[in-house]
Amino acid sequence: MILASIPSPAQGVWHLGPIPIRAYALCIIVGIIVACWWGDRRWVARGGKPGQVVDVAVWAVPFGLIGGRLYHVMTDFSTYFGPGGGGIGAVFRIWDGGLGIWGAVALGGVGAAIGCRQMGIKLGPFADAIAPAIIVAQAIGRLGNWFNQELYGGPTTLPWGLEIFERANDVGQRGPDVLDGHSTGVVLAVVQPTFLYELIWNLLVAGFLVIVDRRFRIGHGRLFALYVAGYCLGRFFIELMRDDHATLIFGVRINVFTAALVFAGAVAYFLLAPKGREDSVLLDQPEPAPSKAAAEQDGSTESAESDGDAEADVRQMDTGGLPGDSTSRNKED
Repeated sequence: MILASIPSPAQGVWHLGPIPIRAYALCIIVGIIVACWWGDRRWVARGGKPGQVVDVAVWAVPFGLIGGRLYHVMTDFSTYFGPGGGGIGAVFRIWDGGLGIWGAVALGGVGAAIGCRQMGIKLGPFADAIAPAIIVAQAIGRLGNWFNQELYGGPTTLPWGLEIFERANDVGQRGPDVLDGHSTGVVLAVVQPTFLYELIWNLLVAGFLVIVDRRFRIGHGRLFALYVAGYCLGRFFIELMRDDHATLIFGVRINVFTAALVFAGAVAYFLLAPKGREDSVLLDQPEPAPSKAAAEQDGSTESAESDGDAEADVRQMDTGGLPGDSTSRNKED
């Protein structure tokens, strides 16, 4: 007998006239806004300029969304192109859910590198500054999975079990994954809320990163590597608890392998990257050309020095010395 449980939302889509308002998309947008706001504050504290995080995000966010969607489609290929799959049209319906964080971080990193290059700032300190903000954004994004009734584990009798409702839409479709439907009140299962476990884990990792960053002078992208390693560590075990559809390799969910490999890479980078923190967040710039006023001042100084040398030579000739003869000049002094 289940004494308590967490209900799923009755619906994940609302309509403002003909416009659908999707909870999943809203959670992603809120996560991006929070990441930009907090990331900008941390970046300024490291020596950057206000607003640069948003400027880089203009590159990183679109790249990240594309990368996240590509990873999801490639690792869940049968859902889109297998028998009964949604086809190419479903690939572009990103609001239906389905973003792979590893693809988002990888391609988002490419976009961030382009943005940083455009702004003349170093990618390493920038990544370190925004790392805690990114994983908080991921935590907020996980709420979208709650509204979509996805990313859950196996059946449980724990008091924090998640109720999965049957949903039905206007065209008669029924099931737990009818995204545009409304709950019928029928509880199909009570499962492990793995989305919630990941949300909590992400917030714990964010707190850990902030503490480490305050106590140690970590730079050169090593704090970002800690973020990646910390996330993958939790995701590895949470992935083993999940019971929703996934592509399997040797009977194991593909994301378990991805988490392990990325974790190993992040730890290796953390151990091998330079210690300490960068002296500047700016890329090396060429020496500025001297201004016209400075050039004229240098010319005047050289002219004055030449006039002084000429006068000294005349005095030496009057006393029998040779022009430029330092010995005669010293004797005169």
